[in-house]
Amino acid sequence: MKQIAVISGKGGTGKTSLAASLAALARGRAVIADCDVDAPDLHLILRPVIKEKREFLGIKMAVIDPSKCTLCGSCEEHCRFGAISDHAVNPLLCEGCGVCKLVCTAKAVGMVDRLSGYAYISQTRFGPMAHVDLFPGEEASGKLVAMIREMARETAASENLELVLIDGSPGIGCPVIASLTGVDLALVVTEPTISGVRDLERVLGVTEHFQIKTAVCINKYDLNPDVSSRIEDICRENSIEVAGKLPFDQTVVEAMVLGEPVVQLGGPAAEGIKELWRALETYL
Repeated sequence: MKQIAVISGKGGTGKTSLAASLAALARGRAVIADCDVDAPDLHLILRPVIKEKREFLGIKMAVIDPSKCTLCGSCEEHCRFGAISDHAVNPLLCEGCGVCKLVCTAKAVGMVDRLSGYAYISQTRFGPMAHVDLFPGEEASGKLVAMIREMARETAASENLELVLIDGSPGIGCPVIASLTGVDLALVVTEPTISGVRDLERVLGVTEHFQIKTAVCINKYDLNPDVSSRIEDICRENSIEVAGKLPFDQTVVEAMVLGEPVVQLGGPAAEGIKELWRALETYL
């Protein structure tokens, strides 16, 4: 089983649109994992039908037993997040650090599991999909990404599928690192802008640190050929292949409006994505 993680150094580069098209081109040979857990939106294109539902238990929450509480106020004094007031815990502010439990000499504070959302195994017209629905305000942690990836791997093994296609989070934080761990290839989607270049350099630093095989796709490369050339130079200096260069194409917007992968509608961008897919198959 092979794993590809589609990531980006910043949001808005077209990462999810590209991941949806790659899922379509896989033609049922892949499990799709939406690991952009802060803002999962791959379901808007793939329209999954839920088959299995699991609880996600996020950070623990403090609770105070009023029968044991001596009203000393030590927990409220030491809580850096202002989550304790009038000897009660505000669940929206509690970060689950456990300091209140440590300082409570009456042993009135406990830490309990908190239901933070649900993870799903669903079926799409392009194959199985693992995805998540976090409750508002809950933390999107690497723990959740690891859970989604494990569900995707289990599904791939049970259905004898050869690929796990991961739509990772943008940036370089914990969910991104959890999306990348152990993958066979990281496909970094970037764009020819100043911020795109800077964020590309940052995310390439992450893949280099974890020694992950990496390829780059330049989206809308023809909007700024000079910056696109700079991106290619950066890749060349780091011995990284530019696996795809996608032109600006109004069809992409039409596909988003229709909720369809770009490759389903055709056009210059769709042809570029198909060439990229052939390159990815060669890498793997």
